[in-house]
Amino acid sequence: MLYNSTQNAKEVVSAAQAIAQGISKDGGLFVPQEFPKYDENTFKALLKTDYKGRAKKVFSDFLSDFTEEEISDCVEKAYTAQKFGGENPAPISYCNLDGTTLNILELWHGPTCAFKDMALQILPHLLTKSLKKKYDGKTAVILVATSGDTGKAALEGFKDVDHTKIVVFYPVDGVSPMQKHQMNTQEGENVRVCAIKGNFDDAQTGVKKIFTTPSVAEKLAENNMLFSSANSINWGRLLPQIVYYISAYCDLVNDGKIELGDKINVVVPTGNFGNILASYYASLMGLPINKFICASNSNNVLTDFIKTGVYDKNRNFYTTISPSMDILVSSNLERLLYKLSGDNDEVTRGWMNALKSEGKYEVSDDVKAVINEKFYGGFCDDKNTEATIHEMFEQDKYLCDTHTAVAINVYKQYVEETGDKTPSVIASTASPYKFSKAVLEAVEPNATLPGTEFDMVDELHKVSGAEVPAPLANLKNKTARFSDVTEVNDMENYVLGALGID
Repeated sequence: MLYNSTQNAKEVVSAAQAIAQGISKDGGLFVPQEFPKYDENTFKALLKTDYKGRAKKVFSDFLSDFTEEEISDCVEKAYTAQKFGGENPAPISYCNLDGTTLNILELWHGPTCAFKDMALQILPHLLTKSLKKKYDGKTAVILVATSGDTGKAALEGFKDVDHTKIVVFYPVDGVSPMQKHQMNTQEGENVRVCAIKGNFDDAQTGVKKIFTTPSVAEKLAENNMLFSSANSINWGRLLPQIVYYISAYCDLVNDGKIELGDKINVVVPTGNFGNILASYYASLMGLPINKFICASNSNNVLTDFIKTGVYDKNRNFYTTISPSMDILVSSNLERLLYKLSGDNDEVTRGWMNALKSEGKYEVSDDVKAVINEKFYGGFCDDKNTEATIHEMFEQDKYLCDTHTAVAINVYKQYVEETGDKTPSVIASTASPYKFSKAVLEAVEPNATLPGTEFDMVDELHKVSGAEVPAPLANLKNKTARFSDVTEVNDMENYVLGALGID
């Protein structure tokens, strides 16, 4: 299978090159030229296997320049019971809220307790094999902009991986204390972490600018290096996310919750759109999805876009208790628009250029119509996020994080508005202990909060009885290695300095 750039259809690359390169030279994103089609027989076969087996099937259909042995090696190394706490790295919890069953797909059982692990535990293996195929001998420099979870997951995935170096930027006041401590205590000789004086969008824009600056690429080439990405702009990061939606459907069938062929809804707390895009791609392959429910926090640019067809980032930026969603530029939306415009690179490029120059664009009426048919957008502010966490715990003793609470709240809005009772999979994206202060305040609104983040973790454990994930518990006694802070316009110099390049 070959891949095109969303902004230049003439740029055609193999899967290995798409993964190694991360982003196209023109700044576009790589997308598959076609999608494999899964029929009833395909799903019957998938029902009989486990998560690893389903992953191998999906990867083999998209990564045609990888051998069966290479794919198997990547999958077996990534999704181990040791890393994910069991044979199924993405289990479903069946909960009850106001008499409605919630099928909560827990994507946070990996080493960093966030959904990004589902992709970032396998991406380094895919990348190293891709480098050997296309860029033998070169060192990949992984640049990451993070709103909290991607940074730690990428650092953990790439630490001490041969022929890789990784530099992570995060907004200095835009991540939770636990997320910050996770990143700043990261082990590994090939890792660097730096805060920026700005928000996530500033970090993301800065990284993309470095990626596409020819003089920087030349300096790397002189030192036998090339840029790659661990953000979901990298196809090797997005592809693994398709797997867990297909696997979740199979689990629902096997658990007797639905019949094979039944439609489901998918509910996703969304910032950069990648996680919900993966479910849309799964539907193009044959996964029967009725509605894609896109949940935002107070940074509700996606909600407005889905309702109006106008994407406008010219608005107030809010720092919320669901910081991984504090995003105004949803980079992966570009992939959806490319598909909905009939794989039209010219039209997609025009919208993206308008976003850069004016901060807004409006899609065509035919694209609006498809989005209106397939997607539902809603948002939830901090007050209602806290209320939802409280309700979930009071009614079913289920402890959820702030991002998952946003998704649950928006799902309630959707059901109340539409009356649609289609069984729905709600993506749960992080352990509640990564946001212990906000979750503790929600569960016990009148409680006196302990002084430190880890004291709050202990208190939340006492109150809820929910197990503290070992990776977070083990952080308590770790000393920070990184404390760098830089201006946005100095990110390029920081990267070159971190790589030892003048």
